[in-house]
Amino acid sequence: MQTVADIMTKDVITVKRETTVRELAEIFQTRRFGTLPVVDEDGNLTGIVTESDLVEQGRNLHIPTVISLFDWVIPLGGERALERELRKMTAQTVGEICSTDVVTVAPSEPVSHAADTMSGRKLHALPVVEGRRLVGIVSRIDIIRSLIQK
Repeated sequence: MQTVADIMTKDVITVKRETTVRELAEIFQTRRFGTLPVVDEDGNLTGIVTESDLVEQGRNLHIPTVISLFDWVIPLGGERALERELRKMTAQTVGEICSTDVVTVAPSEPVSHAADTMSGRKLHALPVVEGRRLVGIVSRIDIIRSLIQK
């Protein structure tokens, strides 16, 4: 049985929360990655950032539909959703746009588990961690390569 450790990329390009959005864009453009792990100084995984997170900065602001009730104006989408959207659109660092709720996989897990997770959650890559420490990343192309080598 092939494990994630057998197919993962071990030399992972990472970013920190302090990395600027401009630096992130340059990494995405020059390295042709779509997903990058965010790590702290000790190499512990703290988040993940994708091209989609970056693209959100260029989109139009959606002004939510509101209900006017007496003297109150209540946004239907909720104030938090509007705040979150504004925060992402005006972000200057990776820490402001990255997701901290990261789906991960352990190096000892079967490749089939990683494939199921990616497929079920519509993910393009999974950070590989031991505890909180990032030890690799497995992407869809890694899984495809493993199928070819069988």
